[in-house]
Amino acid sequence: MASPVVVFIGAPASGKSKIAKRVSSLLDVPRIDTDKVVVEKYGPIVDIFDSSGEATFRNYERAAVVDALAQKAIVSLGGGAVLDPATQADLKNVPVVLLTVSEEAVEARIQGPKRPLLRGGIDSWKELVAARMPIYTELAWNTFDTSAGDLDKIAKDIVTWINAGTPRQGSAS
Repeated sequence: MASPVVVFIGAPASGKSKIAKRVSSLLDVPRIDTDKVVVEKYGPIVDIFDSSGEATFRNYERAAVVDALAQKAIVSLGGGAVLDPATQADLKNVPVVLLTVSEEAVEARIQGPKRPLLRGGIDSWKELVAARMPIYTELAWNTFDTSAGDLDKIAKDIVTWINAGTPRQGSAS
């Protein structure tokens, strides 16, 4: 069975999709964005939340995660995908990059109706991140911040890390 080259996790609007696209291009490896998979099959995420509820969305998301993790690809997960204990278990043995972003940098990124859990704006985002951060940090092999700077440079730094054998952050290797 194939496994992902790297999996991106992090808060909503941390840049997972944008960085994954750049890393995929640099490595010439396919990219899978699980949120996009769900949207292609079932429609806009906000509509799923509004018509069927978060539990239905999470079921669709979990199926997309299982499929994505079975492929040699660059994978970006939706911010809440890591809430599923089965997904957490699946991520234990694959290289996981946590993308972080500051509150100040994310505020402009979260405007608009596409993010149903962020309808309360920056306060909703802060609560969500505080609740999820222990899971994110537990799963992460390495962390990159997307608050400032050039996303192309961040992607190149991630490729350098991948080419170095994806050592766990803080490891001696």
